[in-house]
This record gives sequence, C-alpha cells and structure tokens, in this order.
Amino acid sequence: MALHMKKSIRTPITIILIVVVLGIILFPKIKPMLISESGSKIVTPTGAKGPRGSGQPLLASGYVIVPTEMNELIYSTGSLIPDEEVELSFEASGKVVGIFFKEGARVKKGELLAKINDRPLQAQLLKLQAQRKLSEEREFRQRQLLDRDAISRESYDQVATELQSLDADIMLLVARISETELRAPFDGVVGLRLVSEGAYATTQTKIVQLVKISPLKIEFSIPERYAGEVTPGYPITFVIDGIQKSFTAEVYAVAPKVDVDTRTIVARAYYPNKNEELKPGRFASVRALLSKIDNTISVPTEAIIPEMEGEKVFIIKNGKAQEVKVTLGLRTESHVQIQKGLSFGDTLLTTAILQLRQGIPVQLDTLVTNKSIVNKQQ
Repeated sequence: MALHMKKSIRTPITIILIVVVLGIILFPKIKPMLISESGSKIVTPTGAKGPRGSGQPLLASGYVIVPTEMNELIYSTGSLIPDEEVELSFEASGKVVGIFFKEGARVKKGELLAKINDRPLQAQLLKLQAQRKLSEEREFRQRQLLDRDAISRESYDQVATELQSLDADIMLLVARISETELRAPFDGVVGLRLVSEGAYATTQTKIVQLVKISPLKIEFSIPERYAGEVTPGYPITFVIDGIQKSFTAEVYAVAPKVDVDTRTIVARAYYPNKNEELKPGRFASVRALLSKIDNTISVPTEAIIPEMEGEKVFIIKNGKAQEVKVTLGLRTESHVQIQKGLSFGDTLLTTAILQLRQGIPVQLDTLVTNKSIVNKQQ
C-alpha cells in the first residue's frame, strides 16, 4: 500500500515538471502575441530610421546640378614605329671588299654603304665593250655599203643584230655589277653592322639595318564601336613614360577590318619628330577626344532608376522627394548626360534610392557639386 501511495505522489510531480519545461520553451514565442493583444507599442531603438510613413525624414545625399563640361575620350595604348625600316642585304653573293658607313650615322638615299668583289664582272664588261666597238665600226661600214646597194639587206641586218646583242649583254653585266653594291634606299640612320670586310656574304646575309625616324608612326587600337569616328585626319595626343609633356599626332590610316579576337581596329598616326627626340619601339599612352559638350547637365550614374517606360531620378523640393522622368545622352564611366527633365540648380538625390518614394520627407546629410566630367574608354 505504501508503494502505491508513492506512485500516486510521483505522477503529479512529473506532470508539473513537464508543464514548467514546456512553458520555458514556448514563452519567448508567444510573448510578442500577448504584448500585441494587450495594445502595447513596439519602440524603435534610438538612432534607427523609422518605418516609411512614420514622419521621420529619410537621410540621403544630394548632388547640386551645375553647368558641366563633358568630354568623351578614348584611352588606348600603342607603340612608336619607324616611318620606314629595312634590313639591307646584297642582291648577289661574294666577298665583302668594302664597308663605307659609320654605325649609327645618318645616310642619304643612294649613298654607297658596302660592296662585294666585282673584278670578274668588270673584266667581262671590258671585253664586251671592246667587242662592241668593233661591232659598231662594222655596222657603220655595212650601212654605207647598203646605201650604195653593195651588200644585201640580210647581211646588214646580221651585223646590226650582233651590235644589239652586245648592247644587251653589256646592260645585263652592268646590272650584275650594281648588285655588288649596297646602297641606301631612303634617307635614314644606319644601325650596327653585322659583317666585316673579308666576310663572304650571300643574298641572305644581313649587312645593316636602316631606319627612318622622322616622321614616326604611332600604332594603336580602338574599340570597334568607334571605327567610324576615328578617321584619317583625326587628331590624337600621346604621352611617353619618362617625358613630362604630351605630343600631338594625326591619324593617317585605319585598318579596313576589325580584329575578331580583340574586337578592336588598328589605326596609325604620324608624328613629325623633327628633332628626333623620340625613338621607335617606345610605349605610348594614346588619347583621342571624340566629343566635347559645354554647359550641359550630368548626374552620377547611381542616381538613375531604370523603368519599363524609361529612366527617372529623384530630386528634393521643399524637403520632400519628387520623382522626375529624364532623357539620357552621353554616358561616361561615372556620369550620364541629362538631355531633358532636369534644370541647373536642382538638387538630385544620389543615395537611399530604393527607399525613395514620391512625396516622402528627406533630410540631406551631404551635398556634392561637380563641374568637369570626362569619359574614359579603354
């Protein structure tokens, strides 16, 4: 009987413990419901923004619209290349018997630079010239006889043909002798010589490099969408690392096709380089001005809100947000031209864009102005 009484007492205690544990677990979840039903208010922590419609102003940054200069530029990289460049070689093979240039010196077009042995050819030329003299005298006598009808026309024609054949042989030999001479094909500066006197040179042997560095060419690439804007005669500027000034050049040619790998088109410009201060092969940072707009309206890109019907922005007027439909123009990396919708002096809202609504109170925390915007395209 005592055992039965102990079991009767233990059962109510177990139930009470279970109820207490369940209460501890569920109380945090039902507490908000109890507070809401009792009519209590939820208090926003100090410093936090109130919910929309509470009357508390929304903090946002403002951008005062002033007349702006917008420049659309293409920034590219390029290289300086010579106007003309060639590696000179002989047109014939033979022993080098003379080198007549000084390394790094300036030479004129047609100037003799080097020569290979031509003595056998000169000897053949003397022989042919002697034969021609005899053939010429024979032709003279035969012509006189033909005028008197002393010989047949056929006999005269044979002598005349021999003279013409000798003339052709002499011309061929003179051409072969000229192939033993290496002459400058244009005005320029010779580089370092690659052979010495006494060496045997073939038509594949490089003797010296000749370059023309006045003027210079600047080769650079532009995005394909600007292919129709950068045309011959277009001015560009470029800078060289280590030189504290910019240089001006003029485009003279644009490639006829777009590179399918880079989606760019190659252009070349001339720089006079009259003082020859720039050397071929150097790296150049190129800039081309596509368009320049004075006294226009430009706004930060982040202030633009795209919609199905177009784009809009928010301005602040009388302490409240006002929605304005806008028409966009030139785009830069950070700004957009506004062609219609805004006026100088308007204060554009640039932050809290997602929270802005027509007519809600707004308080400015910062105010920015900007007068010069440049578009940089790589």
